[in-house]
Amino acid sequence: MVIHWLGNKRPKKGGVTWGIPWKRGALTRDELVKIEGENGEDITVQSWITAYWPDGSVKWTAHAASFSDTPPQRLYAYKTVGPGPLVSPDVDGFMSVEQTDDCIDVDTGMITCRISKKGSDIIKYIRRGDVTVCTGAKLVCIRESRSIASGLRVRAEEDFESQIVESEIESQGPRRCVIRIRGRHINKGNAATGIYRGWLPFDMRLYFYAGQESIRFVYTFFYDGNPYADFIKGIGMTFSVPMAGPLYNRYVRFSGDSGLFCESPKNLMNKMTYGKYEDLYRMQIEGKPVSLDPEQDSRFLAMVDDSAVWDCFKLVQYSSDNYAIFKRTNEHCSFVEATRGNRSGGLACVGHEKGGVAVGVEDFWQKYPSSLETLGVVSDIARLTLWFWPPDCEAMDLRHYDTSTHVLSSYEGFDELRSTPYGIANTSEFALYCFDGMPGNHMLVEIAAECASPPLLVCEPEYYRKTGVFGEWSLVDRSTPQRAFIEDQLDALVKFYKGEIERRKWYGFWNYGDVMHSYDKVRHTWRYDIGGYAWQNTELVPNMWLWYMFLRSGREDVFRMAEAMTRHTSEVDVYHFGEYAGLGSRHNVLHWGCGCKEARISMAGLHRYYYYLTADERVGDVMDEVKEVDYTVGNLDPMRAYYPPDPRFKTHVRIGPDVMAFCSNWFTRWERYEDEVYKAKLFKCLDFLKSHPYALVSGGVYGYDPDKTQLHDFKLSGGDPFMFCFGSQFIWVEIAQAIGDSVLDNMIMDMGQFYSSFMEKKDEKLAEWGVPNRGFDMSVYSSGLAAYAASRRGIKGLAEEVWRTLLMDGEKSWVRLPVESEEVTSLITCVKPVTEIPWISTNAVSQWALNVIMSMGLIGDTVPKGIHELLKKRQSRLGGGASDR
Repeated sequence: MVIHWLGNKRPKKGGVTWGIPWKRGALTRDELVKIEGENGEDITVQSWITAYWPDGSVKWTAHAASFSDTPPQRLYAYKTVGPGPLVSPDVDGFMSVEQTDDCIDVDTGMITCRISKKGSDIIKYIRRGDVTVCTGAKLVCIRESRSIASGLRVRAEEDFESQIVESEIESQGPRRCVIRIRGRHINKGNAATGIYRGWLPFDMRLYFYAGQESIRFVYTFFYDGNPYADFIKGIGMTFSVPMAGPLYNRYVRFSGDSGLFCESPKNLMNKMTYGKYEDLYRMQIEGKPVSLDPEQDSRFLAMVDDSAVWDCFKLVQYSSDNYAIFKRTNEHCSFVEATRGNRSGGLACVGHEKGGVAVGVEDFWQKYPSSLETLGVVSDIARLTLWFWPPDCEAMDLRHYDTSTHVLSSYEGFDELRSTPYGIANTSEFALYCFDGMPGNHMLVEIAAECASPPLLVCEPEYYRKTGVFGEWSLVDRSTPQRAFIEDQLDALVKFYKGEIERRKWYGFWNYGDVMHSYDKVRHTWRYDIGGYAWQNTELVPNMWLWYMFLRSGREDVFRMAEAMTRHTSEVDVYHFGEYAGLGSRHNVLHWGCGCKEARISMAGLHRYYYYLTADERVGDVMDEVKEVDYTVGNLDPMRAYYPPDPRFKTHVRIGPDVMAFCSNWFTRWERYEDEVYKAKLFKCLDFLKSHPYALVSGGVYGYDPDKTQLHDFKLSGGDPFMFCFGSQFIWVEIAQAIGDSVLDNMIMDMGQFYSSFMEKKDEKLAEWGVPNRGFDMSVYSSGLAAYAASRRGIKGLAEEVWRTLLMDGEKSWVRLPVESEEVTSLITCVKPVTEIPWISTNAVSQWALNVIMSMGLIGDTVPKGIHELLKKRQSRLGGGASDR
């Protein structure tokens, strides 16, 4: 198979980890995966298995490679028989990892790094050759408390730093090593009493690659405070960097919009800077060491000695479109503003002529506010601090937006106010580069670009689909005018949302990665302040829409959108501990604000795509966290507003959002670890559904005992769409195909037909169940499973009904075709010109696109001819436009 760099953006050098799927039976655990370059050269890789097919063959593998020079543009993967499970051949350039009771030492061949197992320092030191470039690194945090007394408003700040609880070698191999560190932030405490406070647990992974001078960090912190008392004023990581040499040969660099801010604590600019000295000044700005002779250059050196000494530099990204750079001589004096810009590249470098470090951050401006700061540049030890939330800005405010809920007016779910950030998390990614001299400015610009968008190897879309992973979906197909028309609509929707992220500035530390739920065409804005219609929070699975759009197209821009959404929704929208552990918060003004805490929001099926494509361990953790979410549901009945507790069972569950989510979690656990416990839970649940008269009919409410994984008959409430709208058309089909269960497969097809005109004796069955025939008609929700039934059973009329529903039924199709946005420029009731689609709804778009993607692969040859021309004519007749131009 062919492997290539995402977006054709191959790095100059560096390490990379990626995933490859395998068709059932194509690769056994006793076979190797061989990677070759374009010219047939062997690429040394470290490989491991990340998922298995039910028959025991390999479903997904992960691979790590490290390139000391520019890698090939394309690589090729083959299987080959070898001794043992995916063991890489022995070659030079491997790194070593050793540990004692106190530390872990990693030697990549370029750098040696000592990692602590206890104390506050995450890193004790880093050396490159004979040069020590870092003498310590730790996490830092500032807690703000607020009080009002006697008319005085008081804000107090308290410093915290990391305290390690556990450090371990999580994985170790010839090309890649992962060190995992867990702990919490603690304050200095009361020296007299020895009382300390620990809060904000953290989980950090350090990634090392053979032959590389860089370390990749994935850092997650969890909120466990009281949002009304514990405000995070600042949180970050600081590195201690040894400094040496004259001040004019010490350097500070920040990446700006396109180039670098280049200065020194002693710039060579003064009133004598001309001629020879202007050339030296230019060398200094370029990062080249400068030599001055004490005798010949004595007059100029006197000027240099007399000039100000700048000890502190910082870049603060205040918003997605505004940063400023400041510098200061000492802590007793004011900062001087150096320059301003829009979007920093998120890199800082500090060092001297014999060594230094640079930090490059992914999504630096997207996850504003953020900051990069160097302090003590004139001393023996400088501190380079990356602030994920800088103390220069207002403290985080995680309180709810109101003191009550608004169920009737704003669709907020329950009268109970369950808005709490306790248990949510946020993950940041960055890299540290270690130098044995001052790197050139061009190199730093390249590093900043790679850190902002890390290179990744991917397979071709055709190969992904050929392997049969992720259920039924289609490749991009423009072979006929009608197919091309549908592809245009899918692209137009992605283009619109990509544009909305930028136009509406859906950025920020707690927001980036999410999109809004519903549009307000009167105010010409999204319903950001209307309870259940604000942030989307995975409702109706836009994550899955974006991932299938990537799988079928291979587009880098779509991958980055899906990646950001995965990072956000798996951390911010999910509870990682506490009362709601494993559940997610449904859509709300605040991501954690809704009283509905649901298993569907956090289910593993939303995040498997990113995990298998990248082998990202943090997302793997999140999927592990939800494996027993059914126990949490047992303590928080999702149907508590409708049904009182029943002594026969622990809780109520619905077939669509609850049972489906449980099965998604168990299936993922089983395929990743071959865990028989969760296989048994999955099969017990499926056996009940296969024996139950309602089968997979939506609207089924059941009793459930998590201790026994036991469903109980309870009630069929009607044709509720919850069976379909949370990704079940992909999840159920993938499970059925994976386990080869023909009974389950036929149940899925029956479901597709049941919600259509092609189900015999539907009225009789509903009468038998005592349910009126209401809500059991074809809809966008059910169209994908109907297409599955039409394809597998050869029902042409059903296929035609699917396309009528998706393309021709006007309002019923939810998406007005063709998709066209409007430029609204002359508005009194809007703060600036907008681009809008007045009818837009992320629920509608996600479901329409997902079902079209599924249907195109199953019944694409039955798309009505001439549909593109008909719909264009219809849209031109309908017209459109804003209501108050």
